[in-house]
Amino acid sequence: MEFREAWQTREPDWHNAPVPTLYPVQDTDAVRLLIVGLAPGVRGANRTGRPFTGDYAGDLLYATLHRHGFANDRFAADPNDGLKLFETAVTNSVRCVPPQNKPVGEEINTCRRFLSATITALPNLRAIVTLGRIAHDSTVRTLGLKLKDHAFGHGAQIEARRYTLFPTYHCSRYNTNTGRLTEAMFDMVFANVARFLAES
Repeated sequence: MEFREAWQTREPDWHNAPVPTLYPVQDTDAVRLLIVGLAPGVRGANRTGRPFTGDYAGDLLYATLHRHGFANDRFAADPNDGLKLFETAVTNSVRCVPPQNKPVGEEINTCRRFLSATITALPNLRAIVTLGRIAHDSTVRTLGLKLKDHAFGHGAQIEARRYTLFPTYHCSRYNTNTGRLTEAMFDMVFANVARFLAES
């Protein structure tokens, strides 16, 4: 809270508030894929008010979604860019920007009710892509499941009751710069998702 308030003072024209879930052009009944990220970035969603908008992670995410038919190609650092999602929603496990982009357990636990409400509001949801271990673990806990039975593993396909989880390393610039995640690795996750949804 103090961190966000400090940014409100520093940048009063920024969003600097909880970032809501981004839904597709259809209603929520159309959503079959949910992307769960970590938290708003300071100069990304905290500034723009839209998940994964204004930073490198968003550029990679939305470009990948476009390649697999989950979004159009109108994405930029502006929530009025004309981006449209198709059968896809994008949210974060933590709704407010945390210091150093590293939310603590209390923040994650507090925001879990919002993630739960998002998932519950999507009656036709089938696939959930979790971006990074924190988002994955929070999603598993939100679904009331045990982490030891649904452990994070990049590129895995994990049955989680009525959903299938597709965990991946987070699409941050740090992960791509260090080689932990390549664009090809990230693309393969969404290729698997697209194949799964086409067959389900």
